Amino acid sequence: MAVFRHEVDACADAAAVLAAEHEPGEALARWIQRYVDFIAAKRGLAAALHSGDRAYDALPGYFLERLCPALQALLEAAARAGKVRAGVDPDDLLHAVASLSKPTHGGDPTPARRMVALLVDGLRYGSAES
Repeated sequence: MAVFRHEVDACADAAAVLAAEHEPGEALARWIQRYVDFIAAKRGLAAALHSGDRAYDALPGYFLERLCPALQALLEAAARAGKVRAGVDPDDLLHAVASLSKPTHGGDPTPARRMVALLVDGLRYGSAES
């Protein structure tokens, strides 16, 4: 569990780093792709989380507790900059990206990354720049 928490923390913490290094729309897009890679690397954990084993009960809450605020900050900055529409729920977006990141044969994340890039493009619809 400690390794998983550490990796969740690293993913969440990357949001601030990306926000400091890139303009808001680019920081958001890069963080979402990083999240795709995180999900792809943790596919085996999904079965454990849904196994009914009480040892995993706290992990989904921790996951959302750390990742939702990180994503929310990126979404708000990108919306203020006119790069994406306002009002996107970070929890909805995390779930959508996770759904699109289902493993393919061979575990290649490339198809998921392409589909998620289309989703990110969709966030731009209704923004000040669209």
